[in-house]
Order: sequence, then C-alpha cells, then structure tokens
Amino acid sequence: MELIKIKDLNFSYDESNKKSLDNINLNIKEGEFVLLIGESGCGKSTLLKQLKNELAPFGEFSGEILYDGIPLKSLDQRKSASEIGFVMQNPDYQIVTDKVWHELAFGLESLGLDSETIRRRVSEMASFFGIQTWFRKDVSELSGGQKQLLNLAAIMAMQPRLLILDEPTSQLDPIAAAEFLETIYKINRELGITVVLTEHRIEDVFSAADKVVLMEEGKIVGVESPRKIGKIISDKENKHPMFYSLPTPTRIFEECDGSGSAPITIKEGREWARENFQALSDVLKEVSLDKSKEAKSYTKEDTVIELKDIWFRYDRNAPDILKGVDLKVYKNELLCILGGNGTGKSTTLGVIAGNNKAYRGEVYINNKKVSKYKLKELFNKNLGVLPQDPQSLFVKSTLLEDLKEVFDGMDVKKEERENKIKEVSKTLKIEELLNSHPYDLSGGEQQKAALAKVLLLDPKIIILDEPTKGIDGSFKRELGKIFEELKKSGVTILMVTHDIEFAAENADRCAMFFDGGITSKGTPREFFCGNSFYTTAANKMTRGILNNILKVEDVVKLWKKEKNHLK
Repeated sequence: MELIKIKDLNFSYDESNKKSLDNINLNIKEGEFVLLIGESGCGKSTLLKQLKNELAPFGEFSGEILYDGIPLKSLDQRKSASEIGFVMQNPDYQIVTDKVWHELAFGLESLGLDSETIRRRVSEMASFFGIQTWFRKDVSELSGGQKQLLNLAAIMAMQPRLLILDEPTSQLDPIAAAEFLETIYKINRELGITVVLTEHRIEDVFSAADKVVLMEEGKIVGVESPRKIGKIISDKENKHPMFYSLPTPTRIFEECDGSGSAPITIKEGREWARENFQALSDVLKEVSLDKSKEAKSYTKEDTVIELKDIWFRYDRNAPDILKGVDLKVYKNELLCILGGNGTGKSTTLGVIAGNNKAYRGEVYINNKKVSKYKLKELFNKNLGVLPQDPQSLFVKSTLLEDLKEVFDGMDVKKEERENKIKEVSKTLKIEELLNSHPYDLSGGEQQKAALAKVLLLDPKIIILDEPTKGIDGSFKRELGKIFEELKKSGVTILMVTHDIEFAAENADRCAMFFDGGITSKGTPREFFCGNSFYTTAANKMTRGILNNILKVEDVVKLWKKEKNHLK
C-alpha cells in the first residue's frame, strides 16, 4: 500500500526564478526504507520538508502530495503532528524543553493525551532507546548524540507511521552516528514504520535502503535498489558526481575495474579483497607511504597556535570540560581534531577564538600571548572562524548582501570587493545562490556560504568547526583542493571534524580528543591504521588482507601494481 504518492510536484522559493523541485513523481510504500541522495543543493531537504505541512517552505507550489490517499495539505493538524515525524539536522533547533523526561512527554501533552497514557509511552520510549540513566538530566548536559537520540525518542513516543530524517547524523561522531542509524533500522524492521532519509555520509546506510532516490538539480533522475543505483552512478562513460559519496567498497571495486556485482558493505568488500589480493606477494601488500603526509620537523618559529595547560569549565560549580590541554598547530598545515561528541573539541576552538576564557593556562598566536592582543585586531588581521552553526554568520536577507557585509569598516575599494566576491563564489560554487535568502539554502549550501564569508577576510589562520557536514563527496574533494591551495599561500588551518574520510585524505596531522584532553596525535596513516573502529572504511575492508591501507587510492594502487606484476 502506498503511504506517500507525489504527483507532478514543482516548487520554487519566493522571489526565485529557479525551480528547487522540478516535476517530482515518487511513490513510497508503507514500511519502506527510502534513501534520498544527491549533491548539496539538489533539492533533497526541500522535498522532505514538503512532506510535513508545518515545515513546508514558503514559495510557489504546484502538483499534489497524497498521504494515505488524502491530500497532504488538507490533513488534520493533529494527524499530521502525530503520524508524520521529522528529525532535523540540528537537534537544538527541535528540542523545546529543559528536562529529558519533559521532552519525551511534551508532544504527547500537546496532543492532549491522559497522564496514564503519557507515562506508559514515555517509559516505553526511555527503555527502548536506553536513556533511563539520563532520564532526569537537564537537556543542556547532553552531548550532540544524546540530544539527537532524545529528539528521535520524543517523536517515536507519538507513534508515527512516517519518519522523515534530514541529515540526522551530520553533527554526530562516527560511532554515535552508526548507533543512531542502527536504531533507525530497528524502528523500520521491528515496527514497520516507513522511513525516508537523506544522508551525505551514506557508507553506513546505503545497503539498508529498500530503494535509493537519486536527485539532480531539483529532479529525480533515478529510483532503484542500492546496487542498481550504484551501477548507474559508477557508469564509466558518464560517472556521476555522487560516485565519491558511494560506499568505499563500491568505489574501490569500480576503480579497480571489477567485474560482476559490486560490493556495497564492508563484509562484501572484504570477501572481494580476499579473492583479489590474497595471493599478492608481501612486497605488493605493503603500500608505499604517502611522503607528503609523513611526520615533519618543526621549530618554535613554525608554531602558529599553541595551547599550554588549558583548563576550562562553563560554570564555577560545573565539571571541567578541558583538562590540561596542550596543543601546537604549525604554519601551513591542516590539523584535524577528532573525537566523540562532548569531549571538548568545539570548546577548545572557543578558547582559541576568545569566546571561552580558560581559568588556567595560556593561548599563544604566533608565539605571543592572546591576552596581549586586542581580540578585534587579532581577528581582523589573522584569524577567521567558521562556527559549528553556519547560520550564526548570516545577518542579511540575501547571500550577496551577507558577503558584502564582510567588508564593512574595511578599506577595500568597491571594484576589489566585487572581484573578491565573484572569485570566492566561483571557487565554492555558490554563484547561483547569491540572490537567495541564506536560511533558504540547504545545509551544505549554508556551509559553503559561511566558508565564503570567512575566506573573504583573507585570514592567515582559519578555524573550522565541522565544515564538511551536509556536503557531498564530490565537493569534499574540491574543498580538499581549496585547503591545499590555502596552505600553499601561507594559511594555517585548524579543523574539528567527525569526517574520518576527509581527515584521512587531507590532514597533515590528526589529534584525538577524549575526556577533555588530547590522547594521541600523528599523521593520518599513523593515527588511523592502528584503530579498529575509529578508522577509514578502506582500512576496515582490508585489515588482515593488506597492510597499512588508509584510503581508496591505496587499494587501487596495489591493484595496478598487481596487474603490472602479472604482466
């Protein structure tokens, strides 16, 4: 039975001459698990919001959406609230109460259910999601992963038939993201709830989908099973940009000119690797290290940022968030800070940027104490910061006006301003978004737009908090190239990220945060290859079969060596 039927849907945002959704036709059966994929800005989030009346954006709409045979726009508000659940990218935008238990009960109270029913459902959800131990905590005490799980539990307490999720793991560390997605699978499998999900990190979700919907410039260009859509995207004659977002086993298989059915899971990828590499000589099994990412020697003069014994807490009586953090960031390097939610990564960036005042320890920029700087002067001349929430940088009604705002108070001629805006817009591929309201942009587009504002400052130090969230694999490759060019021009980049694959591909060094401190540092290969869980998909796929594998290109390199060896 069809739960959702979309017929000839077209949509344009207010004052936009471009269709965000173009003649969309899609049927979703009850109980299906549907994954939407496509490049940033292709219309995925806009389409999802059209399935929830309360979130549907303002603009020009035509066509029809039927929910269980009823026009969605005429659906009773109570029925819409209880039967259609929506999980946003950022749980902070959705959580409305101060206590965990109250958040679980809030939606049920809004529906006017009796106290006994509310208690029963709340206790059931708390048990199902395993949140009994923090049931009475303040929401403010929760990590990002816990908040997103609470958000999902509160929605599930209302017993929805349709669960819509828009990039729900974008702010979660890899382990928390995998656990969250496993909960979604469980809800779909055990409760039969229809799931419609969009994700850019599709490594852990691709194989679970009943069907995958591929979108491109507001249109649906393919609706197939995961394997079939993977084959379409991997077409050697016309490789789709989403190829770089496909699961690592599929990408390796296709890059190695594999024949037959492509693996889409780590388990299948390991079977393929055993069959194709088990007979390799020990010489071929050992990948030559990437010399550009080997540990380098630095002097004190190379130190751009230094933290010495930093201790920080948000309140005098609260526990310490940072516990004696020592860190050095060197000139012209990209240092990626990784670790679980709530370990102190973003707090550390706040200390460097001057937003958080450490009660012990010192911060040095270019070997000078930050306290000796006027912060405003420091930011104008040296430092650019992209916060975790890009929306906090937008203050104007169009993106173009927001970019122009960067130059307020600066002695930059009009022609130079226009040229800089034109150049950065082209580099970040946001030219067509300049007349849009920043809040109408997708999550990935907002990331690009916020980064554009930072780059317009021409900073020598760039601090980034989760800059790749919501961005597709193809543009991540472009972003890596942008960072490389910035480093060549003398820019130092410090980046907090949950994106293991991006860090492995682009970082000069990685640092692991745990329990308020740094527990390990090293080059990407040193940092990831010894781990079991906190490592790249290529490493998981080949561990015990090949040695020292970090990236897709490592496996492809060995494949080519093998072919040449056999010749």
